[in-house]
Parts: sequence; structure tokens; C-alpha cells
Amino acid sequence: MPKQFFIGVDGGATSCRARIRDMDGNLLGEGKGGPANIHSDLPLAKESIRTATKSALAAAGLDEGSLKRAHAGLGLAGAGLKTASDRLLSELTCFASVELETDAYVAWLGAHKGRDGGIAILGTGSCGLAIVKDRCIAVAGWGPEVSDEAGGQRMGREALRRTLWTYDGRAEETGLAAAILTRFNWEPAKIVSFAASASSADYARFAPLIFKYASAEDALAIDLVNEAAEAAANIIDRLLAAGAPAVSLIGGLAEPLLPWLPPRLSDFITPPQSEPVDGAILMAHRAFFKLEAVTRRAG
Repeated sequence: MPKQFFIGVDGGATSCRARIRDMDGNLLGEGKGGPANIHSDLPLAKESIRTATKSALAAAGLDEGSLKRAHAGLGLAGAGLKTASDRLLSELTCFASVELETDAYVAWLGAHKGRDGGIAILGTGSCGLAIVKDRCIAVAGWGPEVSDEAGGQRMGREALRRTLWTYDGRAEETGLAAAILTRFNWEPAKIVSFAASASSADYARFAPLIFKYASAEDALAIDLVNEAAEAAANIIDRLLAAGAPAVSLIGGLAEPLLPWLPPRLSDFITPPQSEPVDGAILMAHRAFFKLEAVTRRAG
């Protein structure tokens, strides 16, 4: 049983993952939880982190008391907002130490191992981050109300909006619109009821259906995918203009959106070296060994 270990958590608007590695980097266990955006729903995020952590501990053969020996790296959606971050840190007392950053930062750290480069997160939401010569460039990621144009939430919401246009006779009916109306029994009131309480993740669940119909040349689906791809390209262009030598795509929409991006970007897109959850572990690892080195010098 390890004396001390690292746990990384990568949390977004739809789900979070936890991974445990020992001091030598060996994988001990993994777990999953629900949405972990600490800005939009801090209590839910805390519960999702706890669920993922407990599952990873169980897979590693460890109990919750072992967290007192765990050095945690948390990369969470919404962590760029100080109020939510401060509150979470004040309530996280179970770990030996905690490093908290945005999900974009740990994605960058995992993708480029701390070297110059950029990442575009294309998932439920969307954002970009590049670090070039120690300068940080953040792009988008301001939340579904005013941003996230290349994310699944926006795609799903727009699909419902334009499906209602079809129902009203304001737009031509397509296979995608008909499929969505069928899901709601051709009752627009049910779409309105769904939208009244829908989360970002609820909207994003329509993304696979949209891509399915886009591949079948459905006009509405193609419009939605092209708009998301244009927004993603805009993020990537900004990161490249800031000096990023390459950009890695991260998230559930990264692979399906890739063929829709402008061909001019293909030479600048590189696969990530590791996953965001390992970027979170690397963040905790760096903080621990930096502190240990300082402690040794002081001793």
C-alpha cells in the first residue's frame, strides 16, 4: 500500500474522471463521476468529484481515509472564477495537498507536458488555451450563456430552436428536425418544457444525432456542424496567432469535428501526448516535488 500518492481529477460540464498514481507513476485506479462545473453548480461538482474519487480509491484497493496521504491535482470547469475556486478549496480538507486549476490548464499540461503549445477543448462547452514562453493566452470558455460556440450545448440548443422553426413553417423540414420532433411526440410544448430545466449536458446529448444526420447530408445538421467548426477554427486561429506552434484538440467533439475544420489547419493540429486527467496528476506532482525540494533546502 503506497505511503503517499497522487490523484488527478479532470472535471467538465458533463462528467469528471479521477485517476490515482503512486509516486513512481504507476496506475493504481480510476473512477468516474457526473458534471463538475464549480461555477454553475458547486454542490453537484463536489458530489461528482467525491463519486469519481471514491470509485478510483476502490479500484486501487484504498479507503477514504487514505486521502490524507493523497496529493490532488484538480482541473475543473469554472475554476477560472475566483469565488467558486476559493469556496471549493475552503471545503476540501480531505487531501494532504490540493492544486486547483481550470480543466483547460490541465488539458494543456497533459497535451504538451509543459512545453509551448495550445489546446482547444471541444466538448459540452468550448474554449482554448495556449502557453507560449510562459505567457498564458485564454480564449472563450465564458459559459453557455455568452460563449461556448463550438460546444455540444450550443449545437443541441440551436437544433431545438431551429426544429421549432420547422414546426412553425418558418424553415424547411429536414430529417434531423423530424427526428427531434419525433423524440418529443411532435409536441412543441414538450420541447419548451425540456428547455426550461435542461442542463448543458442535456443539450449536448443531441450532438451525436446532429453528426449522424450531417454525415447523411441533412441541411440543418450540416449548418449546425459547420457553425461549430467555424467557431472551433476561430479559437485555433487565435492560439496560432498568439505563437502556439501546434494545437491539440480535446473533448468529446474533437474527433467528430476534426473533418469539418478548414484543411489549412491540418498541419498545426497534433494529438495530445496524454489525457487531461494525467495533466492534473502532473500538476500535483510538480507542486509536491517543488515543495519537497524547498523543504529539503530549508532543512
